[in-house]
Amino acid sequence: MAKPEPNKTISLQTFRDLKQKGEKFAALTSYEATLSSMMCDAGVELILVGDSLGMVIQGHDSTVPVSMEDILYHLRCVKSGNKGAHLMADMPFMSYATEQLAYENATRLMQAGANSVKVEGGEVILKITELLSERGIPVCAHMGLTPQSINRIGGFFVQGRDPSSHSKIIEEALSLESAGAELLLLECIPDELTKKIAEVVKIPTIGIGAGLETDGQIMVVHDMLGVSCLEKPPKFVKNFLAQNNSIFEAIKDYVRSVKSSSFPAKEHWFD
Repeated sequence: MAKPEPNKTISLQTFRDLKQKGEKFAALTSYEATLSSMMCDAGVELILVGDSLGMVIQGHDSTVPVSMEDILYHLRCVKSGNKGAHLMADMPFMSYATEQLAYENATRLMQAGANSVKVEGGEVILKITELLSERGIPVCAHMGLTPQSINRIGGFFVQGRDPSSHSKIIEEALSLESAGAELLLLECIPDELTKKIAEVVKIPTIGIGAGLETDGQIMVVHDMLGVSCLEKPPKFVKNFLAQNNSIFEAIKDYVRSVKSSSFPAKEHWFD
């Protein structure tokens, strides 16, 4: 496969500028070169090499078994097909169990081609976020439903539905911003809570099952294409391939829908 010609490079400043202008950006997961190249041509600004590969690629029932070597392999594949999108890589389960381990593993991801790393958690990742930020490693903090905590949570459940928990979650979001987080990903939280967070944080936010108030939206590419081993897809999933004639057109439709704020629609988020 010939190395693709680069498109305009998307940086963290791009997301800040889009937020300032009130324009949305589109993100998808990817795990290989061909789809990554296609995503760039379709206008996707952020590609996440997610530990969701544990479920959609490896066939596990959670993201927990995914290793650093798995992420690194798929990151290198995605980088080969990338044409300028911002590449984010997940820090897999237990890869940031200590500050030193987080630093070493985040360094490996950046050296393999990542432009930023994503870390799950709230208050518990404050010191790690600060350390990585000080070392020049951009961090996206992942709050709400954090799939790596599935065994503690007890299932894939909406988080933050109890209004009494809102203040704590908002405080954690602000603390992560102060610690140096460059982006904030909110997963499966009520739209009301998303609005409150979006009103107080200055960094760009990305949503999945978190309503329409975030600056960007992300989906697992398999979900977006209707390729899932689940009998019933999550509420926040929309199959864009069902109404398009090709994968490329489906991705373009997803990007258009995110940028026009027609996706997610009311039926895709939680009250």
